[in-house]
Amino acid sequence: MFVNTLCLIGSLSVMLLVGSFPVPQVQSNTLRLMQYNVEWLFVDYYKNADCPGDGCTWHNKTEALEHMEYVASVINKFNPDIVNLCEVEGINEVNTLGSMVSSDYGGYLLPGTDTSTGQNVGLLSKISPVAPQFRTNITHAYPIDGSTCGIDASQGGTTGVSKHSVTLFDWNGIQVALISVHLIAYPTEPIRCAKREAQAFIISALVEHYIADGYEVVVMGDFNDYDGDLIDENGSYPTSSVLAIVKGNYLTNVAYRVPNQYRGTNWWDKNDNCEASADEFVMIDHVLVTSGILDRVENVGIYQGYPEYCGKMNSDHYPVIVNLRI
Repeated sequence: MFVNTLCLIGSLSVMLLVGSFPVPQVQSNTLRLMQYNVEWLFVDYYKNADCPGDGCTWHNKTEALEHMEYVASVINKFNPDIVNLCEVEGINEVNTLGSMVSSDYGGYLLPGTDTSTGQNVGLLSKISPVAPQFRTNITHAYPIDGSTCGIDASQGGTTGVSKHSVTLFDWNGIQVALISVHLIAYPTEPIRCAKREAQAFIISALVEHYIADGYEVVVMGDFNDYDGDLIDENGSYPTSSVLAIVKGNYLTNVAYRVPNQYRGTNWWDKNDNCEASADEFVMIDHVLVTSGILDRVENVGIYQGYPEYCGKMNSDHYPVIVNLRI
């Protein structure tokens, strides 16, 4: 399964960035990562999703720009070196956000294939990549063997990972492959659960490919699923094997450094009353790393510093922040 997948990665890569890519160095002995689902960071109108408009949280461009200012404020508070952004529309939004934060950031985005929502993953980074970003268009069948998602083969098919990218870095001599992901939504819905497991196999193949090439690997993003090894603050347990598949034998979820009572990265308004209650915070945003990065982790936190409610201008997600010694 993995062999055929890995053979296709290079031939199906898609290049976005242009120009030369000098080997950059981290400017200090520390590096800060931030994983942040920024909730419909759209400014240019996207018709299929009617966003900004009635199809998303921000009903007009004025609201969308105000939301972006709130996101910028959170990023400014922590001044990360690299921010992985989920639910961003395009490079224009990444660069506009960057201009609100710091001139030190470069914006990077490789458009995906989610034409329904138009959402992508993007990066703001103070460290330049050493090669063009790319993504793979390979697909995987679902349901996978042994799936516990609750569908049978007659309901199966194939899927790719519509929202992901790979960015290569040099962190003071440490060669790093940063894999940005945003997997299909709804943790326990059977069909989506099964598709997400297939997506997990594709990401796992990328992880194995880069490890074999001598890279340390960081996988970060909105997995839209729970980690059965690290139960969140409300006891959410996965019906899928998504996190187990991606982690495999190589990756560790750095959230083990966060006390259980603070493991909430997303507000899920499960009773639809528009008021956040203590039992409505789940951990679906994750940062997974290989051992060479894990050994350098100084501390990990989830910033839960703003309230959640309908009509708020902040994201419905909280950022995960990881400090590394480099």
